[in-house]
Amino acid sequence: MFGLMRRKQEIPNAEEALPGRAAPIATADTHYVNGRPLAVAPPESMAGITLAMGCFWGAERLFWKQPGVWVTMVGYAGGPTPNPTYEEVCSGRTGHTEVVRLVFDPAQVTLDQVLAMFWENHDPTQGMRQGNDVGTQYRSAIHCDTPEQRAAAEASRAVYGERLREAGRGAITTEIVDAPPFYFAEAYHQQYLAKNPGGYCGIGGTGVSCPVGAGA
Repeated sequence: MFGLMRRKQEIPNAEEALPGRAAPIATADTHYVNGRPLAVAPPESMAGITLAMGCFWGAERLFWKQPGVWVTMVGYAGGPTPNPTYEEVCSGRTGHTEVVRLVFDPAQVTLDQVLAMFWENHDPTQGMRQGNDVGTQYRSAIHCDTPEQRAAAEASRAVYGERLREAGRGAITTEIVDAPPFYFAEAYHQQYLAKNPGGYCGIGGTGVSCPVGAGA
């Protein structure tokens, strides 16, 4: 049992990972809450970013409720297995983390505000887990669409990390990388907590705030 738990907390390399598949798995066409298309390019005025903060059900609900967020979707990213299923990701043999992809209007909600919501609503110091959820799929990550996003994310990590140190907390383990491929999760995962209001959320926080503008 211990060996299995240890393996679920280690990211496999390409040779060790499951092979996946060439074709994407089936998912929803539209957002269950706002009806917008999930796989269609958003308006040019919008920006996108992909975030991992534990179980993607609660993370997605956090962002779809935010004014200025145009659409959200959940999926898998960060590992070598193409087009994985949920069961494959849960095995720990794909290397992916559960992510929420959000498209937002920077005129209504800024990147700094999005990053503050990210840092304040989960614990980014836990490595390959989030609370009682253990495994590579629950690790914290920011997948950036642009170099400007990456610079802002890294700046906000430095500010928030200092706040955590002052509060006696551990070091941040959040991955900040250029966006790898995003693979849609199955239809039933999309906007799961709107379809199942009493479902597991998993979103928590550290009790340490990150000032808006930290990434500026």
